[in-house]
Amino acid sequence: MNVYDVLKRPVDTEKARYQGALYEPQYSFEVDRRANKQQVKEAVQRIFEVDVVKVRIINVKPKQGRYGRRVIVRKPAWKKAIVTLAEGERLEIFEGV
Repeated sequence: MNVYDVLKRPVDTEKARYQGALYEPQYSFEVDRRANKQQVKEAVQRIFEVDVVKVRIINVKPKQGRYGRRVIVRKPAWKKAIVTLAEGERLEIFEGV
């Protein structure tokens, strides 16, 4: 799998920003469902040229939503990776957002 296929998009939520601002620089990404920790680590290191210390992966379950009374919509499952960088390193895509 190509390194540019592993990372789909950054996850920019309140919780993700709070995690990154606490003690260690942490960033969240939506990744390909077939990707493992080693592939995510290699992709982040190659694309952003930073040192990755730790990678945690979470499988987010599908959720059901509703439109009106009867229409039920299913949101697909996806995979999220929380990447911890070495001390003093930052990713530019999250700065100033």
